[in-house]
Amino acid sequence: MTISDNTPVNNLNTVAYFSMEVGLDSAIPTYSGGLGVLAGDTLRAAADMGLPMVGISLLNRKGYFKQSLDPQGNQSEGPAVWNPAATLRLLPDTARITIEGRTVHLRVWLYTIRGIQGHTVPVFLLDTALAENSAWDQALTDYLYGGDSLYRFCQEIILGMGGIAILRAMGYVNIRAYHMNEGHSALLILSLLKEDMDKQHVCNVTDACARDVRELCVFTTHTPVPAALDQYPIDMVGRVLGEEQVTVLKSASCFHEDTLNMTYLALCFSHYINGVSMRHEEISQGMYPNYPINSITNGVHAVTWTSPAFQKLYDHHIPEWRRDNLYLRYIISVPEAEIKQVHTEAKQAFIAEVQKRSGVGLDSSLFTIGFARRATGYKRANLLFSDIDRLRTIVRNSGPIQIIYSGKAHPRDESGKEIIRSIYKAADQLKDYLRVVYLEEYDMDLARFLISGVDLWLNTPQKPHEASGTSGMKAALNGVPSLSILDGWWIEGNVEGVTGWSIDEAWDKASDETREIASLYNKLEYVILPMYYGRPMTYAWIRRNAIALNGSYYNSQRMLSQYVKNAYFPENNKGIPA
Repeated sequence: MTISDNTPVNNLNTVAYFSMEVGLDSAIPTYSGGLGVLAGDTLRAAADMGLPMVGISLLNRKGYFKQSLDPQGNQSEGPAVWNPAATLRLLPDTARITIEGRTVHLRVWLYTIRGIQGHTVPVFLLDTALAENSAWDQALTDYLYGGDSLYRFCQEIILGMGGIAILRAMGYVNIRAYHMNEGHSALLILSLLKEDMDKQHVCNVTDACARDVRELCVFTTHTPVPAALDQYPIDMVGRVLGEEQVTVLKSASCFHEDTLNMTYLALCFSHYINGVSMRHEEISQGMYPNYPINSITNGVHAVTWTSPAFQKLYDHHIPEWRRDNLYLRYIISVPEAEIKQVHTEAKQAFIAEVQKRSGVGLDSSLFTIGFARRATGYKRANLLFSDIDRLRTIVRNSGPIQIIYSGKAHPRDESGKEIIRSIYKAADQLKDYLRVVYLEEYDMDLARFLISGVDLWLNTPQKPHEASGTSGMKAALNGVPSLSILDGWWIEGNVEGVTGWSIDEAWDKASDETREIASLYNKLEYVILPMYYGRPMTYAWIRRNAIALNGSYYNSQRMLSQYVKNAYFPENNKGIPA
């Protein structure tokens, strides 16, 4: 089939992957952070593996936001305006949905991902900026995670129900699985229920309807905090969707305490549900005890996140690594001196990028710590600065340090903005001892430099809020070990003193940071810095282990293989059917 010829697609193996955000390219600001980048990595892995998958997301004409930081670290935001026509192809297919009784017209833009062996995966980005729509409706695909709860709910209608409508308009009628990446797209279930009810000529959701839809749906939950789940009051749902749709949802018992909880909707109608790490499975099972939760630990797209210097090294020593990431295990035979030299090349490229973006010159010989995450409370970006005097002592006793930060705070997250300001303040207090640089406008391009150019990746989330975390996986592909709280993926990926180091847990309460702070400083002062400056080949040995043990496993190729065998085609243990 040619995209947009409206021919029915009879390949029963097609997987439709729905995500509110998707990281395709830095020039396409349709992502805000890890969730969107994971979606992009999943689709890239599907293209590499030849999996018949299509991606569905929103166009987000004004992006998430463009970040500006003043000299005190005060964040201001502006629209991240871009030109879709410069990077995407507008397709002729259109669809319609109903919002608050109005007909809202949808069109679709195509981004094509080409895999390493030529297979392509189409990504369809939905757009409401058509003249037939009102000004308010045209703006519904403007901002990612923007507006109030009504705006967000309407966006989720467009993603879920609009996504199904566009797929049908394009001829996708026989889809094997609908994969919901978090609960934002869960209203696709309502469209599937309506389709099945029409087939069965019934007015309410029967057990057979529910069973049919459940067999089609896969749900990945990422949120380990109940308060962060998307939920909407029944009166808003009725006003926006209409009473007929509410009747269907009620007949399927989708409301909890007069609230439509998008996570519970997805849980009720998915035959396969998973968290994104072993620990997250445990947390999620505690949150949703009535549902069977599995786990598939996240992975990152190896080719996308490996620096040019390390790609060259892998191509020379392990030419099979692009086709099969597990071959990265064999890096263990490459001499430590070669690993060290290649990292120096990546570090120099990173330092040049920092100079270009900020005007700040860094020293390639100094131990460099990287921290780049969304700026929000539980990620605790400023934990490293809990004791300024202790940091000064560490530098005097164990060697010089330079620290690079990046990350955005949501426009309405005042505590996240205060964290950025506190880092600027700490940088000023420490300026005579070490250099701290905060790079604004964190995106995929900057991330590639950061995760490959630093010497240590720092991660300090408050347990148990880190569902997985993928930045440390990207760093590992480039021989950068992590120093992290034992939460999310690091519980699985940490082999102490081999792939990196752990920050010890708090004593009795998650809010008691005393022991964590002491552990963080002790590991730096007595273990990591003495090794980096005194035993550089041992540090290179750690780098090599991070690649061999973590890079070879925590990649999207392995992750997607697990989805294929356990969620999409569980009856076929060999993987993708022919």
